[in-house]
Amino acid sequence: MTTHKPIAFARIASAARAQAESIVSRWLPNGRREGVEWIALNPMRGDARPGSFKINLRTGSWADFATGDRGGDLVSLAAYLFRLKQAEAALRVASMLGLNPYE
Repeated sequence: MTTHKPIAFARIASAARAQAESIVSRWLPNGRREGVEWIALNPMRGDARPGSFKINLRTGSWADFATGDRGGDLVSLAAYLFRLKQAEAALRVASMLGLNPYE
């Protein structure tokens, strides 16, 4: 039986939050910064104009106010945007940031 180390979700989310603008500008390049938020079209639906899909660059929380989709950090945003499970998203974000994903 193989044992897996737990994924350090909080540490990965914290590291991603420290680089939030760089990350979201890469994932959502047609967005723009407004104060502490990144405003972009939601690529997961036929979004016609920016305004309802926002990511808070300070906290990492995000929401699409038109659909009710939301999450509390950039790991959950990665899961949403790239259709991944939370664990897969955490591993990808950790890799992108050059982090060991395990506690």
